[in-house]
Amino acid sequence: MALDQSPNSMSDFAARAGKVAALLRELANENRLLILCKLVEQRQATVNELVDAIGLSQSAVSQHLARLRADGILARRRDGTRMNYLIADKNIRKILKTLKTIYC
Repeated sequence: MALDQSPNSMSDFAARAGKVAALLRELANENRLLILCKLVEQRQATVNELVDAIGLSQSAVSQHLARLRADGILARRRDGTRMNYLIADKNIRKILKTLKTIYC
């Protein structure tokens, strides 16, 4: 799902349109959007920190995290016994920061 490079022309964008559409589908879910907004704010978080911040069950948060990881939106990093989740791509972080600036 990485959006590493900015399109330079319409044909460049057309080649990436499927990835962009997939990202927007993931962002269209309010619970996943809340998780991602929290990760923009905090940079990284554990499942339990996200559960506390968002108010979903641990199972629900874990399912959303798994989907976001499968789509390449999130990465995870082990810190001792804790697993931290973070946004995998700087361009996705930029998109989310812009959304946060506009709507929060």
